[in-house]
Amino acid sequence: MSGNNYNDGGWEPVTRLGRMVQEGEIDTMEDALNSGLPLKEPEIVDQLLPGLDDEVLDINMVQRMTDSGRRVKFRCVVAVGDRNGYVGYAEGRDDQVGSAIQKAIGIAKLNMIKVPRGSGSWEDRSDRPHSLTRQTTGKAGSVEVELVPAPEGLGLAASDTVRAVLELAGIENAWTKSHGNTRTTVNLAKATFNALENASQSRHPSSRGQEEAEVADR
Repeated sequence: MSGNNYNDGGWEPVTRLGRMVQEGEIDTMEDALNSGLPLKEPEIVDQLLPGLDDEVLDINMVQRMTDSGRRVKFRCVVAVGDRNGYVGYAEGRDDQVGSAIQKAIGIAKLNMIKVPRGSGSWEDRSDRPHSLTRQTTGKAGSVEVELVPAPEGLGLAASDTVRAVLELAGIENAWTKSHGNTRTTVNLAKATFNALENASQSRHPSSRGQEEAEVADR
């Protein structure tokens, strides 16, 4: 699924960061994330990272009882990314599936991070940023995901959910391990995103002296 455009009706920024982006004072996603200003408008991401891809990882029907009876909502798990170092993740809920997906996409853009990429495997001699710079782990609920740099040509040794998140982040080669109730897609996807976020927050250079990381959450 291709990225959605929030600018169809003309964008009027309501935050300082939004105005700086619209006026050209900030013209890259990296500068926006490093500005120290909160990312609260998905249109900022639309402008700085046009053509984002998004992937619906899971759709679940959630029911709960209210005073007026049983209420049904849909929970959608979505990841977005430019396949070149930027990725976001979110869940969205709504009475309609389509609306839940759109909500999740918008929130995922606000959760955008920059993933440090490099060639962190000791087996690798590539200078191309095709993998992670170092090993990292993330947790969500009972699920823990470990991501390990791999040499070029290995591909992604990962389940479909983990693979989807890594591909959106631009990670082409990695070993992965997962523990816990990995059949729970929402926790598996979130643990993968958390592992990437932990890697970006650490800002450790790889063994080849490559560091391409900065990070932000909303």
